[in-house]
Amino acid sequence: MWVKYNPNWLVNLLQEQLPDKTDIIEAVQQCTRGVWEKKNYIYFVSPKNADLPGAEWQFKENLILDDPDRGMIVVDILKDGRVGGIQFESLVD
Repeated sequence: MWVKYNPNWLVNLLQEQLPDKTDIIEAVQQCTRGVWEKKNYIYFVSPKNADLPGAEWQFKENLILDDPDRGMIVVDILKDGRVGGIQFESLVD
């Protein structure tokens, strides 16, 4: 189920740690709804059939951030420049 999401904390973190990644910062600002998988990952793009031809999710790279409150954050960047989701490493089982 899609829920509202406020990405402001992540925008601020990116501006502090990777200020030259303006395209990613702009993409994160668009992440205003998501689907939580377990407690440690939120999808902003449907992962259905990920990386298969015709799928919305086409992975490109990860960005690693260190948040003083949340720990290590892994940001999944897709080939079209959107943010696919984020993982909170400190919450991984």
